[in-house]
Order: sequence, then structure tokens, then C-alpha cells
Amino acid sequence: MSVLRNHRPRVCSALSATLFSNPQPLRPQHQRIFWRSSPRLLSTPPRQRLQSTIAQAAHATPPPPPRRRSLLSRIAISLAAGTLCFSLSFLTMAADAIPTAVEVFNPPTDAETLQLWQPDPESRAGQLEAELQAHPLVAALRKDAALSESRPHMRIPAAMRANNFTGGTLLKEDMLEVPALVFGARDGSRMVSIHYVGRALCGHPGIVHGGLLSTLLDEGLARCCFPALPNRIAVTASLNVTFKAPCYADQFIVLRAETTRVDGRKAWVTGRLETLVDESKGETPLVLDEAEALFIEPKGAKHMAKIYTEPRD
Repeated sequence: MSVLRNHRPRVCSALSATLFSNPQPLRPQHQRIFWRSSPRLLSTPPRQRLQSTIAQAAHATPPPPPRRRSLLSRIAISLAAGTLCFSLSFLTMAADAIPTAVEVFNPPTDAETLQLWQPDPESRAGQLEAELQAHPLVAALRKDAALSESRPHMRIPAAMRANNFTGGTLLKEDMLEVPALVFGARDGSRMVSIHYVGRALCGHPGIVHGGLLSTLLDEGLARCCFPALPNRIAVTASLNVTFKAPCYADQFIVLRAETTRVDGRKAWVTGRLETLVDESKGETPLVLDEAEALFIEPKGAKHMAKIYTEPRD
């Protein structure tokens, strides 16, 4: 066998040369040698040639392209999606503002504002409130049927009140401390309001700053004439203040205002600040400041929220 292995290449070469050079049938002895030399070659069936997948892909029918929607359909879908996203975003951002908007367009009545501020009776503000409610002037004003009692600053929505100067920023201990108690005529002809001025509002030590007193006069005279104007709101066109006497801190003061003339969208008002006294005992109030002002209702006031006066029926 070792001899055959060594001579197998030469035998195969000889057989190949014989087959191709002389296409005659193999002789028996040659057949035996061929079978012994390469049994695997003859026993293994010929391999089949596989068809190319590239050729199949080239001859395959391509899938039809996806059907596109019409231009109008795409525009409608885009608009609907945009509207939905905008609505959701707007509702998310406006969720906190909705209660405030409801309060702005549905302000409380004068009587309801009196219940919106209830201080702790043991606090300093509670003690000042008790002193105010027990004063004879408050009792006398409540007997006047032409006047309506209210706390106008409490009509401002709670979320907006912190941004109001006299109704939020200064409504703290040692400042205004107690919301103004107002008695106003429903026709806008006159008004009386009572304020507390604390020691933190001073210019010179112990004396209330004149700028704060001018602010109280500006707001008070404007609030007096609001009901007399067509849309019950106005802005200050002019304000003249005359200071008569120093206003000492840590006391209640009284603002009295009277509307002297109304001409369309314009209203002229006069007023004064004075000390709070018990006139039933013969005490005379000290006039601190006097003022006169012109207020004009702005254009578009009809569509502005009315948060400073009682809503009309």
C-alpha cells in the first residue's frame, strides 16, 4: 500500500494523459488502477451550481410604493395635530391662572369682602381690628343707609394681591397692617375710609412719609368717584396735595372724599386726611393733608376687569 501511495500521482497523471489524448475506453487493468487511485473522486456526486441570489433579486418584481395621502389630507392632519398640541400646552400653562381669572371676572360683593380678612384675635392685627370695629365713628357710618361698607383690597384675587402696593406689599406688621375699611356711596358722590399707619412707614422718625399719605389720597379719591363713571374705573390725570400737619405713626387716620363734578369720562374729586377721634365726646379731628384730583376713564375701560368696585346687577 505504501508503494501505491507513492505512485498515485504519477498513475493519475498517466491516466489523465491517456484519456484526453486517446478517447478510447479504458482497459480492465487501467480501470482497476483508476478505481484504486481516486475512489473519492468517482464516488462523490457532482456539486450543483446554485443560482445567484443577485440574479433572483434582479428579476424579482419590486413591491409597490406606499400610497401617499393627498395634500389636503396632510394639511388637515398637520393642523389638527398642531391645534391639539397648542391646546394641551395652553391648558397646562393656564391651569394655575384659571382660578385667578374666575375671581377677576366674578369679584365678591361689598358684604363678602368683609369676611375675606379674619386676623387671629390674639395677634397685633387682631387687636387693632377689634379697636377699629368698636370705634364710635364706625358705628355712626354703619347707620348711614346711603353708604356701603367694604374692604376693597380684599376684592383683588389672592394670587394678585401680593403685587398690589397698598393691598399686599404694605399690608404687613408695622405698616398698614389692617386693610382699609371703606364706607362709600353707591352713586360715587362721597366716601369715608379708615387706615392704620405703622412705624415702618416713616420718613422722619415717628412721622409718616408724605409720599405714603399722597398714595392713600390718590387711591381714596379715585375709589370715591369710580361708581360715578360709566365703566367704574379711571386713572389719575392730576393730583395736588397740600400738607397741613405731621402725621404721627402708630395710629388710625380717616380719609374723607367727595366727587364735585363728573363730565363724561372725567371726574373731579376733593378730599382730606384727618386723625380718628370720638366726635361724640367733643373731640375735633386734626386735618393732616388736603387734596384735589382729576380722574379720567381710559379708552377700553368697558372691557377691563372691575376689581375695585362692587359688580353691578
